Amino acid sequence: MNRTLEHLKTRGLFQQCTDPEGLSHLMDEGPITFYVGCDPTGPSLHIGHIVPFFAYRHLREAGHKGIALIGGGTARIGDPSGKTELRRLLSYEQLDAYAASITIQLDRFLGFDGNGAKWANNKEWLENLNYIDFLREIGSHFSVNRMLSFEAYKMRMETGLSFIEFNYQLLQSYDFLELYRRYGCRLQIGGDDQWGNIVAGHELIRRIEGIDVYGMTFPLITTADGKKMGKTEQGAIFLDRSITTPYTFFQYWRNVQDPDVRRFLLMFTFLPVEDCEALTSPGKNPNEAKERLAWEVTALIHGKEAADQAMAGARAAFGGSGGDASAIPQVEMPRQKFEAGYNLVDLFTDAGLVPTKSEARRLVQQGGAFVGTQHKLHEFSDINARISLEQFSPEGELMLRAGKKRYCKILIQAL
Repeated sequence: MNRTLEHLKTRGLFQQCTDPEGLSHLMDEGPITFYVGCDPTGPSLHIGHIVPFFAYRHLREAGHKGIALIGGGTARIGDPSGKTELRRLLSYEQLDAYAASITIQLDRFLGFDGNGAKWANNKEWLENLNYIDFLREIGSHFSVNRMLSFEAYKMRMETGLSFIEFNYQLLQSYDFLELYRRYGCRLQIGGDDQWGNIVAGHELIRRIEGIDVYGMTFPLITTADGKKMGKTEQGAIFLDRSITTPYTFFQYWRNVQDPDVRRFLLMFTFLPVEDCEALTSPGKNPNEAKERLAWEVTALIHGKEAADQAMAGARAAFGGSGGDASAIPQVEMPRQKFEAGYNLVDLFTDAGLVPTKSEARRLVQQGGAFVGTQHKLHEFSDINARISLEQFSPEGELMLRAGKKRYCKILIQAL
């Protein structure tokens, strides 16, 4: 097998391929052009989205040419893959704004140079399609029975597949065709939930252009306990620092479970394989590997300075050496609330440590709510407890801890 494909397999970035032997031969002949797409359904990508973009960088480093396709056109319909209900349809203006934001995020991570690494937006060729002409040229090559055999559509058939969603596979296939015609693109990569759409595009180009193209997917990442990658009690872990702070981003990776560390080092960093193996070899302290994992991924997404600050904040919160409490997330709150006695449940909710009051009550009742100063926290188990100014440190700070790992520093708002 081609050396680059073997490298992707070693790092856990290979699940299925339409023709592994054919793709291997093609890559042995010289650089190929490949693409990966993402729809701008929100203002930011989250870490569940970024596995294909790590593969993108590995392929680029091996000399291949990558296209990041922003789905400004396909997002107007919404991909049914992996969904149990119809996606909320957003305004075209909102989608354009999200597309611009995500393009900037990807540029920071991929480094678009217009040659070996470029981006495109399928709005360019989908926005003004003539539907009748599209059905005649593209739709005539699709079998409804074949489409319904793919897992994404079978899942949605159970809850109700809308006609607008049914068109999605045709549009994504047309994207592949358009990128082949414009840039000679021969490979589409993506998460394994995209397998049906990728195969459909591969078959469409073979029928229309009479040439072999290829599709390759990566595993959908779950944690050791079976949870979806990047999901927490507070929601998804986003790449945008205004949604997920670098400290919170760092802490997510720092707190992964022991069985996940080696796998995540291979998939989400560019450390040499032998370094990943050394960090997780028998007898090694797993916390050292977790801290290295957290620093590496945070540096890739937010920069080395932010990674250093997040690491210092984490060490301060957990009492380690090299700590800097200034990096712990801070929230300013009005003095009047504490003068009157701030209800414990409201405090943890308003500080953002839990998303709802019901979860805050459950946290308190289960012994997971701690309040005090950085070096002396006290457990509170009464949901009616009130926190006053007396519990602040002489410097005017109050530390909250939810569970074992989530911290927040409360400051009094300046008048």
